[in-house]
Amino acid sequence: MNWDQIEGQWRQAKGKLRQKWGKLTDDDLDVIGGKKDILVGRLQERYGMKKDEAERDVDSFINTI
Repeated sequence: MNWDQIEGQWRQAKGKLRQKWGKLTDDDLDVIGGKKDILVGRLQERYGMKKDEAERDVDSFINTI
């Protein structure tokens, strides 16, 4: 699945994201709204990741769903 598909199917993707990154709140997921750059920023905030680490983690996750 690519990021365009994630944006189009955001409601379904939210559940999978929540399973992977449980520290993301419902409000976080509403703000993210299918935008990869915002997801990366929220992961940096919630998990203390560096930007490149968060981007790799997101890309890896997207390739598994």
